[in-house]
Amino acid sequence: MITPHAVPTALIADLHNVFGERLRSMVAYGPHLEDITSAPLTCLALVESLTVADLDACARAASRWHRERIATPLILTETEFRSSLDAFPLEYGEIIRAHVRVYGPDPFDAVSIAAQDVRRALETQIKSHLVHLREGYMQAGGEPKAVADLVTRSAPAFTAVLRHVAWLNGAAASGRVEATREGSREAGLDDRVVGDLIALEQRSTVPTTDPARLFPGYLAAVEQLARAIDAWRP
Repeated sequence: MITPHAVPTALIADLHNVFGERLRSMVAYGPHLEDITSAPLTCLALVESLTVADLDACARAASRWHRERIATPLILTETEFRSSLDAFPLEYGEIIRAHVRVYGPDPFDAVSIAAQDVRRALETQIKSHLVHLREGYMQAGGEPKAVADLVTRSAPAFTAVLRHVAWLNGAAASGRVEATREGSREAGLDDRVVGDLIALEQRSTVPTTDPARLFPGYLAAVEQLARAIDAWRP
């Protein structure tokens, strides 16, 4: 359950002390708010201006944030934010999918991300994922533990792409697992393989297949997803 109470008020107070009225808005996002409590809390803050002195002030608080399981917040000026929507469509798309406003207006209420920007970024990401997956398998030299580590480490990046595919196709699901499965259906992937990859990402459930034995199906799913993204049309 995503709730603004998940964000420590101390973090908001710290940023307000640094920026004062220049702090315009702040949202929390990421896996911590979707019941993956082992992940640190991540936040995006928009400010009117950002100086070296501001960075110094934030740096003094960073170690305390990290002790409290809060990642160093992403801080951008409002101008930088608006001008970078086309440069980071996947990153912003993931925030849009599941975030909560914790200070000021929601910065995503008045912006949109072009579908073609998302498709291009997805093509780059999934084809890079495919190349590195094949390369990693060869480097593993057939050693089952190394292959299992490869599958386990790379699964979260793959499931993230599936959530972007769901969003690109207008899926209504905002929950992490539901959106992943919706993207899988849109791309025509094997439900069992995707279910095991979700389990690896969640870490709270046990996969039904050993990660090393999952590799052939996983590779086939990545190849199919690359073809689906190539063929996507608005």
